[in-house]
Amino acid sequence: QVQLVESGGGLVQAGGSLRLSCAAPGRTFRSYSMGWFRQAPGKEREFVAAASWNGDSTVLADSVKGRFTISRDNAKHTVYLQMNSLKPEDTAVYYCAATWLLHPPITHGDYDYWGQGTQVTVSS
Repeated sequence: QVQLVESGGGLVQAGGSLRLSCAAPGRTFRSYSMGWFRQAPGKEREFVAAASWNGDSTVLADSVKGRFTISRDNAKHTVYLQMNSLKPEDTAVYYCAATWLLHPPITHGDYDYWGQGTQVTVSS
């Protein structure tokens, strides 16, 4: 079982920035591809970003390209989501997820472990 703990959410004005962190203690962290998803009220969970085990391969949703960046530090067992130029439509609960798949998937059903989520609210 992998425990994922997100942090860094909060309230920010449109145009601002936040950095989310997801810690996954344990020696197996470097074995996982990691992803970020988000879910707004009344909407389905949607893919945001994902990174391969070493961070060399990353995938971003079209809606966040040019604004968000995913990175990871395997020595710290942590994956990050840097969010810049935030918009009100980015408001959601953001979830971190882990999968054994080598190539980071964009489908939430392909992920094996999930964090509890962190709220991001962007005011206009």
